[in-house]
Amino acid sequence: MVTATQAVFLGYMGLLGVERLVELVLSKRNADWAFARGGVETGQPHYRFMVVFHTLFLVACLAEVLLLHRPFLGVWSWVALGCAVAAQGLRYWAITTLGPRWNSRIIVVPDLPPVVGGPYRFLRHPNYVAVVLELASVPLIHGAWWTAVFFSVGNLVLLSVRIRAEEAALGDAYARAFSHRPRFLPEVPRG
Repeated sequence: MVTATQAVFLGYMGLLGVERLVELVLSKRNADWAFARGGVETGQPHYRFMVVFHTLFLVACLAEVLLLHRPFLGVWSWVALGCAVAAQGLRYWAITTLGPRWNSRIIVVPDLPPVVGGPYRFLRHPNYVAVVLELASVPLIHGAWWTAVFFSVGNLVLLSVRIRAEEAALGDAYARAFSHRPRFLPEVPRG
């Protein structure tokens, strides 16, 4: 029998699944936009792995909570939910800042200047910060700590490949524009 908190968690996970499908549609539309302007794609081999990895993440969250009867942990679960919602906010700030240049794949349109506004004023990779927060926090909303640990570690390995490929594809203009910006943790201005 599903508990009330598990039912709410299932609803949240359902919304997250729908969100991922919407992102894939947006990514496809943006890919078409980029390719129409001479966009060049790189990183295809690891992208396929990323899709499987993130799909398994959603399944693992549900499986651990339902099959291992992970509990809702009161204040800790609420903190995890707050982190997950904050991660979504950061993700969509990055997506809206990039506009049609956002994509789940690495597709670079030649000769476009780097985007340096929005969260990119503070970080090189705000979307990846959001993904790190999400993979750690979403499972913990309902105590699925194995999923949080396994997928967080796997994501760090995946991001080490992904970020190198993306930064190489973005080229010298990106490297110059972001040479003094941190990759993941924003610097606090000194007063």
